[in-house]
Amino acid sequence: MTPGRVGMYCLIAAEAAMFTIFVVAYLFYAGESLGGPTPKDVLHVPLFFTACLLSSSATIHLAVRSWKRGSMSAFARWWLVTWALGAAFLFGTALEWRSLIVDHGLTIQTNLFGTTYYALVGLHAFHVAVGVVCLAVVSALAFLGHVKPTHVERGDVLSLYWHFVDSVWVVVFTVVYVIGR
Repeated sequence: MTPGRVGMYCLIAAEAAMFTIFVVAYLFYAGESLGGPTPKDVLHVPLFFTACLLSSSATIHLAVRSWKRGSMSAFARWWLVTWALGAAFLFGTALEWRSLIVDHGLTIQTNLFGTTYYALVGLHAFHVAVGVVCLAVVSALAFLGHVKPTHVERGDVLSLYWHFVDSVWVVVFTVVYVIGR
């Protein structure tokens, strides 16, 4: 196992522990708000943007597979599609937050639901944003011709992070939009 892979596994373990704390806090406090709005009043299930994010795990897999085969043009296309799907997810999160704040008056200070919702979903969105920036940097380097088949292990390590972010969304989605409503 390469040092990069070991490092990424360690990062994922630490991040998983942090997300676990935020999920437990959401489950514990979201229903404790004395005043509204409540999750059932304001949350709408973001199916399209969830599909975007989850399908990006398939596209990054296809990108890394193409990279391993030395098909750099296919890699660059799949990698860019992954970036676009991640960016679309962030756009959907921004639209949701705009609606919650402007249309429903839900902020981090409104009630315990607002505090825990923005903390949990915001933490995830931050991780997606970090991933989108990393994907963009690799895409730019690829289109400039600086990404070579010999660099595939680095891309594979980055794909581990992306799969983790997608996996965390399955948990966050289930807790916030299924159980928490």
